[in-house]
Amino acid sequence: MDKRFELIVFDWDGTLLDSAGRIVTCIQTAAADLGLPPPSDEQARRVIGLGLHEALRNAMPELEPNHYDELAGRYRHYYLSSDHELPLFNGAAELVRDLAAKGYRLAVATGKSRKGLDRAFAASGLGHYFHASRCADECHSKPHPQMLEELMDELDAPPDATLMIGDTTYDLQMATNAGIGALAVAYGAHPREMLAEMSPLYCADSLADLTDWLRRHG
Repeated sequence: MDKRFELIVFDWDGTLLDSAGRIVTCIQTAAADLGLPPPSDEQARRVIGLGLHEALRNAMPELEPNHYDELAGRYRHYYLSSDHELPLFNGAAELVRDLAAKGYRLAVATGKSRKGLDRAFAASGLGHYFHASRCADECHSKPHPQMLEELMDELDAPPDATLMIGDTTYDLQMATNAGIGALAVAYGAHPREMLAEMSPLYCADSLADLTDWLRRHG
């Protein structure tokens, strides 16, 4: 079967890396450090995928603007102290290697900083499989389409041959804004019902489910 897609773009946190729970804890702990009321688990999960400052503003919109830089600093302190210990989802490394072996161009579009993604690439050992990547400190934050538009341009992939895979509505809306198809994964930050409202091509319940869909339809 001919490949339907040429370029597959992955989100990182919550899609390939099992990090959503740790991100929630770091946001809450950073707030507590500053004597601020921490957001609920649901509030913190809903902002995963955005750039850090935008995520914090959305999770805690009642704060005075001068608190966000300090809050971001505390978040980074906690997250970077343990990010190397976070595991990939079971089957994620195998999926990336399999897609690369089959000749797909692979990329990452993430709400992480460049420093954070480089650390994640090194810790996971997957960095060399990706032909390009874009981070929140290099582009407009999701759901703006800039990350995807730049990746398609760099890798010479048309929209109808590009696929975005992510675990948040921001990933899916970014894909819509860029005019490309998207797959949702329901094992990450946002619940299935939120993802389904964005009308993705498919919503996978596990990495095995995602892998099966890509093998049959990718």
